[in-house]
Amino acid sequence: MKIISNNFVLLIFFSTTIFAFSQTQGTLISDMNTLRWEKVLPGVWKASFGESGLNPFDYSAPSKTNAIKNLGEAPFPFDVDSTFYQLTNERATIRLPLSKTESIYGMGLEFNGLNRRGNVYTLKVDHYGGTMGYTHAPIPFYVSSEGYGVLINSSKRIKIYVGTANRKDGKQTKPIDRATNPRDWEARPAADAIEASVQGSGLEIYIFGGTTPLESVQRYNLFCGGGILPPKWGLGFWHRTPTAYSDEDIYKEIKEFEENRFPLHVIGLEPGWQNFAYPCSYDWSEERFPNPKEFLRNLKNQDIEVNLWENPYVAPTSSLADKIKPYVGSHTVWHGTVPDYSIPEARKILMSHHQKEHIDLGISGYKIDEVDGYDFWLWPDHASFPSGNDPVEIRQLYGLMIQKEITDHFKQQNKRTYGLVRSSYIGSPSQNFVIYSDYYGHKGYVTALSNSSLAGVLWTPEIRDAKSPEEWVRRFQSVCYSPMLLLNAWASKTKPWDFEGVTDIIRENVETRLKLLPYLYTAFYNYNQQGIPPFRAMVLEKGYLGTESLSDGALDDVKNPYAEKTKLEVTDQYMMGPSILVAPFFTGQTKRDVILPKGNWYDFYTGELVGNGNIITVAAKLEQIPLFVKDGGIIPMLASTDIFDEQNLEVRHYGQKENHYLLYNDDGVSYNFEGGDFSLIQLRAFQDKNGKLKGKVKNSNSKDYRYNSINWIWMTH
Repeated sequence: MKIISNNFVLLIFFSTTIFAFSQTQGTLISDMNTLRWEKVLPGVWKASFGESGLNPFDYSAPSKTNAIKNLGEAPFPFDVDSTFYQLTNERATIRLPLSKTESIYGMGLEFNGLNRRGNVYTLKVDHYGGTMGYTHAPIPFYVSSEGYGVLINSSKRIKIYVGTANRKDGKQTKPIDRATNPRDWEARPAADAIEASVQGSGLEIYIFGGTTPLESVQRYNLFCGGGILPPKWGLGFWHRTPTAYSDEDIYKEIKEFEENRFPLHVIGLEPGWQNFAYPCSYDWSEERFPNPKEFLRNLKNQDIEVNLWENPYVAPTSSLADKIKPYVGSHTVWHGTVPDYSIPEARKILMSHHQKEHIDLGISGYKIDEVDGYDFWLWPDHASFPSGNDPVEIRQLYGLMIQKEITDHFKQQNKRTYGLVRSSYIGSPSQNFVIYSDYYGHKGYVTALSNSSLAGVLWTPEIRDAKSPEEWVRRFQSVCYSPMLLLNAWASKTKPWDFEGVTDIIRENVETRLKLLPYLYTAFYNYNQQGIPPFRAMVLEKGYLGTESLSDGALDDVKNPYAEKTKLEVTDQYMMGPSILVAPFFTGQTKRDVILPKGNWYDFYTGELVGNGNIITVAAKLEQIPLFVKDGGIIPMLASTDIFDEQNLEVRHYGQKENHYLLYNDDGVSYNFEGGDFSLIQLRAFQDKNGKLKGKVKNSNSKDYRYNSINWIWMTH
């Protein structure tokens, strides 16, 4: 009887389990649950179900709620009853509507294409290797061409089906027989929704409304604390030195820059500054840097800041190895321990060491390497950490955790930092770091510059080497119009003057970038205060209609057995600040097309009208990267190439349109601006009674960050 009773209990248990499972494994849309949305700010809504795990917003800055309120209200983009979720024993899933004509942008930092529709992304922090979603910043935020944005706020790996997951009871397109109608047959029939899921027991979702895609991006950036405002030196010229260089080698390097009349604002020291690297000791090499304090003081006297390379893995020989030991994970990387930075005490130990050994001596920032992948270099998914947190979630957030700790640590000392990182995630707009990569495709670099603005990150198309003088120039030109002017030739040792015949061209492009400091610095201030990316994709520009077509989808039984048509997108132009369109050339190009948004556009160099809402063809000039300015564009520039000499200003105006521009300035190094210590100078171009353009300058507050002289230059006659 006892055996029968146990079997009976077991039968009841299995029956109950099967019944419960069937309740959560519905096969129809009607079996799913409707998401319930809570309005948290104007134009921002949240829905959640179950338990979500680590919250990425714990590693972000507080939201700029007043700035979001200043954007005003925005409509909820969906019928609330058309948003669904499902929770099973293994997965949490959501389903959000998608119209036939929508384009979808975002999904993190990508090097190929802009429109994500029709593909599937597994968002995993990893080295970029071509797998969709495996990237340095796989941020689960997407933007619709209809003006709204969606954030899936999870630290787990998210898989997103962007209009590819067709439900049997969804809105189906008419089926087409491939054998009889191959031209119209679709290998990937368009679905009426975006579906996403994680292995886990819940999700949190935010919707950011907007009347334009840019407005939804602004809301997301502001919700993450607003974009960064780098120190002014961070917008100067960066040069990273070879790994094994000593202090004497670097002194010689600086002298070479002086002799070749190239500016130098930041020196980056690669792994050899330490006495042990891969993993890291974080301790100075006594052989190469016997007196780091004196070395740093000497560079500071020349207005040169120093940035240190490191990875997060602690060498057994490090002077902090014993202190960090109670807070490390089960596995090592390059035989170095992996600190659990989700534990505050571990972060405190790291920054205490950095303060004493680096920052007190004069270090201004860090380059955080090796926090992305590949799998064989990092800890496995089954590793364990003393916090008990999921190792997969820690990997997604690891780079963000370190960014926040360093940013906050400098802020506590009222110093702005600016650094490099190779892993980022949700909440990164407020962290003072720029992403870089081991990938080196020039076209992909420019595409990534556009995509970064759709993901809330900054990206640098750094320069390392080139196969020809032309490539050297073209890469330098691209990096001059990016968030960080970075020469990272630590392996090739190539200098700006090493390619014959183009040194003056390189210098002139660098000097133009440096003169644009007031314009760029103001663009970053608008990023900080309004969430507007300083470098942004054309799809965020008003009046840009763009162009996207499909290939002919020719059948090829090896390369294209399903005769798929592929998207042909424009990814090689972008906006810098409010008024400048950048259209880089690539090696070998003799001409290129540029798509101009609606309104008159003018050549940056000559002021001549080039077009209005049309496609123009530009002939290549080696000495210039094509730059175009919208009608009424006001471009403040330094009269000198010395970014620390802001006494005299030249203000260019393009076109015939009246306009005004708020020029921002502050001390360039501290956070005093958050307390009101800054200047806003109104630059106004207007027509007098005779129709002639005049310039007017008005100080909007009484602070002292002004200019001795402001000279207006009317570029269009």
